[in-house]
Amino acid sequence: MTIIISLCILVLVAYLFDLTASWTKIPSVILLLLLGWVVREVTLFFDIKVPDLTSTLPILGTIGLILIVLEGSLELELNRSKFGLIKKSVLGAFLPLIALAFSLAYVMYYHSNYSFKDCLSNAIPFCVISSAIAIPSVRNLTSSQKEFTIYESSLSDIFGVIFFNFIAFNTSFGMETFGFFTLEILLIITISFISTILLSFLLNKIDHHIKFVPIILLVILIYEISKIFHLPALIFILVFGLSIGNLDEIKHLKWTEKFRLDLLKKEVAKFKELTIEATFLVRALFFLLFGYLIKTSEILNPDTLISAISIVLGIYGLRVIQLYFSKIPLFPLLFVAPRGLITILLFLSISPEHTVHFVNKSLIVQVILLTAFTMMIGLMGTAKHREIIIKEKIKAKHSSHEGEETA
Repeated sequence: MTIIISLCILVLVAYLFDLTASWTKIPSVILLLLLGWVVREVTLFFDIKVPDLTSTLPILGTIGLILIVLEGSLELELNRSKFGLIKKSVLGAFLPLIALAFSLAYVMYYHSNYSFKDCLSNAIPFCVISSAIAIPSVRNLTSSQKEFTIYESSLSDIFGVIFFNFIAFNTSFGMETFGFFTLEILLIITISFISTILLSFLLNKIDHHIKFVPIILLVILIYEISKIFHLPALIFILVFGLSIGNLDEIKHLKWTEKFRLDLLKKEVAKFKELTIEATFLVRALFFLLFGYLIKTSEILNPDTLISAISIVLGIYGLRVIQLYFSKIPLFPLLFVAPRGLITILLFLSISPEHTVHFVNKSLIVQVILLTAFTMMIGLMGTAKHREIIIKEKIKAKHSSHEGEETA
């Protein structure tokens, strides 16, 4: 009973954080981590016995990742006018990921006796932008900035997971390895399109009053089965979300007449609403739990702080270069490069025998918190600057109007 009451209160507080985020300008994720940490300290102070929840974190994280990428892809418009934005997002997600991963891996390799492969697999988790933190944090930005963030962070998650699996699950990297990898990509794309058609058909044809939960469960099932065979399963989530979220772009095709697209669009709207609510719940629980599992000693660990700051400086240094060459204004998107859910999941996926000793939970926690706080301060500063400019424009317009009346 106590656990149920506590969970209800914590999720309601998380909802309150989400409601007030646009007013406080503080990303709800930071408040969730802080709340989870406070709960841990309270349980320790009063010696309250809580079961070990460590094994629950990867499960919540996986489900959260699926729902977050699905929610983001459902929001995106896919048409010719967006191709320039998509191109910039692809380059922004891929090139800094590769550059930072190899740079960090080289530094680790130079200062240790580990293999370059192990160093690279340990470096990749730091190089992935967290869509779980980035997407909810840009609600108050312009539509083009939000779209760029959704595309970039979702693609960063996908590229990061694919890159990590390619490095972690292969022992050699010859032509055969790259050929097999290409085959895996083609296979998951084929599976994605076939699964999308079948799931869309079910979404349209199921008349039972329960229809959306089975669809979400099938999406998770396909994702997990794809992972068993080391296929880049997030591609399926992205393709599925983009396809059913952009039905207007395929209505001219003859075979779509069987789907009754007008009715399907109504079902997709309901499905989208359910996905948004489910995403909020799972994301809130994940970051509350991660905050709960953070120890104070891990946050304040001086042994990893210099490394964490150096990694964060590298992240934002590359981001400046990326945005400059993409001809995208630096502010506020410079600050939207948080690390989070994927960083945690990839770190937990590294087997103990391949772990580099100075890449530990403390370093992960510090990098996540530093990037989250940098994003918070940057977005708050940008919002205040924008408000000042708007007020000055209104004041100038008002003064001009008064001058005209006097004349």
